[in-house]
Amino acid sequence: MLSSSIGMAQEDFLAKQYFQDGDYEKAVVFYEKLVETNPRRTDYAEGLVACYQQLERYDDAETFLLQKIEDSYAFPTFYIELGYNFTLKNEAEKADTYYVKAINKIDDNPNYGYSVGYRFQKYALLDYAIQAYTKAMELKPDLNYDFQLARIYGEQGDIAKMYQSYLNLIWEGRTSRSNVLRNIDDFISEDPSDENNMLLRKVLLQNAQKAPDILWNELLSWLFVQQKQYNSAFGQEKAIYKRSEGQSVDRLENLGSIALEDKDLETATSIYEYIVDNTENPRTKLNAELSLIDIALEHPTEKVVKDVEKQFEDLVEEYGNQSRTLQLQIAYANFLTFKKEQPEPAIAMLKQSLELPMGRMTMAYVKLALGDILVFDQRFNEALILFTQVQKSVKNDVLGQDARFKVAQTSFYKGDFDWALTQLKVLRSSTSQLIANDAMQLSLLISDNSLEDSTQTALKKYARADLLAYQNKNKEAIESLEDILQNHKGEKIEDEALLKQAELLIEQKNYESAEFNYQKIVEFYGDGILADDAHFALGELYENILNEPEKAKSHYEKIIYKYQDSYYFPQARKNFRRLRGDAIN
Repeated sequence: MLSSSIGMAQEDFLAKQYFQDGDYEKAVVFYEKLVETNPRRTDYAEGLVACYQQLERYDDAETFLLQKIEDSYAFPTFYIELGYNFTLKNEAEKADTYYVKAINKIDDNPNYGYSVGYRFQKYALLDYAIQAYTKAMELKPDLNYDFQLARIYGEQGDIAKMYQSYLNLIWEGRTSRSNVLRNIDDFISEDPSDENNMLLRKVLLQNAQKAPDILWNELLSWLFVQQKQYNSAFGQEKAIYKRSEGQSVDRLENLGSIALEDKDLETATSIYEYIVDNTENPRTKLNAELSLIDIALEHPTEKVVKDVEKQFEDLVEEYGNQSRTLQLQIAYANFLTFKKEQPEPAIAMLKQSLELPMGRMTMAYVKLALGDILVFDQRFNEALILFTQVQKSVKNDVLGQDARFKVAQTSFYKGDFDWALTQLKVLRSSTSQLIANDAMQLSLLISDNSLEDSTQTALKKYARADLLAYQNKNKEAIESLEDILQNHKGEKIEDEALLKQAELLIEQKNYESAEFNYQKIVEFYGDGILADDAHFALGELYENILNEPEKAKSHYEKIIYKYQDSYYFPQARKNFRRLRGDAIN
């Protein structure tokens, strides 16, 4: 028995190996042996049929399959195999006869639905596959093949039926919503007028009319977010909030955050005002009020700054200085420092906050915020102590890596380039791609310009300009960078100075000068480490500000074909495809 088992295993292996290698003459010999000794193994029977068909021995395949379907234990897929064999012989009518017989077998056992449907899909007989899956589901409602049907409808281009099949899966709770939406996402774009988008909206509304449920509001909101129609999404979210009797504003907060990030300030304002008016949770209300302040400070006129200061004073009076409202103290301290240039009261406020009882992670956040303000005030040593404490207390967290980067950045501002470089080398392998990318760039800036200039004169000037930019003294920073560009021409630091100055010029809305800087980098430093940064910046400038999409597309394309390892590669590819007119998921 052992010898027989080993022999069969060897024959099985050889049959499959020869088949995979395309040596069907040898494979058929082994499959014939395996079928003879194992007449009930469908995989061996199907392997033999496949060999016959590859060798164009269609009559042998027909004879064998006719024998198989006469057996009482014949599996219904043999009817499909026989039908397909007739298709290969160009006998379509006979093929259809056996395809129908395979579907009729589902009457005997609805559980055959999957294997029959799947086999039809294998041979691209999609209409028959739909019949098989649908019939099985009708006969046995516990079965669900909506996922398979959705895929088939998608292949056939029947998008409305595809959507409905996917939605059935969510409605019946048979798969995760994220899984379904990931599949639907392949068919829609950001364009609300796209035919597939309009179809999905129509199908969702039809479902909502047939069976009113909060699910349809949630899915409509999701669609509107994909289309960047945040106000329409807000309308759905308000309906969801009311129907759930105000149980949670999490969804509203999330939508407000998305709208704010995408600079739809009007909708974001409406969302946060709605949260303030409707939530009973003090922390949630405070977060919404702070978000409204962030929106106001997007355009910080003298009047806006004055109004915001009054709002902060009122909020501090209302909430006080408590462990559960530390986000207020941090926001107010940052406002005083970076908008009012008054770091002293901000430092005093956060030092007082550190006396409150709080968890390790919360304390790390407060210390980082305080450290940032101390850097602004050029109290570098005090800031370094706080950053180092955070780095040690949460060293296995991204927050700890952020603290290490702040140590390096502060050391850079201070002129301690060797210590900054030591910290940055560790961060190159950071789990945060953004931190790793920033660390790489700062590390290369220091090392490249230390080798070329032992006195590090230009590097010290750059560090000074970078600090001025950090302090929001953009005019002084631009002038400081201009000094480098005039007095250190041809040195390695020139492209760094051009890039940094361009970023500041963008903030000053001096787009023409920024464009000049970026173009200079791609022209004279096309092989340098900042070329991809300049191409991406030019792409965004032409696309979002100067309204020159063809020029934007050109720069995104450069990144795609020339800088595949770039941090900007994924976004550049997405932007390029959008400008080219592709459907973007």
